[in-house]
Amino acid sequence: MPAEKRADKHSYGDSQLDLRSELLDYSRANGYVIDHYADAVCHCGGQQFELHVDEAEGVAGRVCLTCGDQHVMADGEDYLDEAELEVCQCLCGGEVFEITVGVHLYRDTEGPTEDVRWLYVGGRCPACGLLGCYADWKSEFSDYKELLASI
Repeated sequence: MPAEKRADKHSYGDSQLDLRSELLDYSRANGYVIDHYADAVCHCGGQQFELHVDEAEGVAGRVCLTCGDQHVMADGEDYLDEAELEVCQCLCGGEVFEITVGVHLYRDTEGPTEDVRWLYVGGRCPACGLLGCYADWKSEFSDYKELLASI
């Protein structure tokens, strides 16, 4: 079942795949439409995380609920010293998320390049299904494949 808007004007979905649709809508409204996505999966196979972000510094991290591994996503390690990460929380009070990251690439005369222009961090609460973009920021990473591989 695809994501649905409810009376509270928020979107809800039954799976992490619904998060991509929500992030795409968000990115369209932002003016930097997502070109590529990556779903967060821990080295242990875990797919549910605590999500920590500092949007001002452009840093997002996750803590795997299966093994406890802490991981700074994308190029956040470069900015971690200045970051003040805050734990994300769903409207239902939950602090567990499935995480998807999307990127918009710079364009040249032939279309998208390999260079990241904007990054989006989305989360789906498995408790209630709420979908949302928890952070987004300008990025200057030069290889989107490498960046998305680090999610």
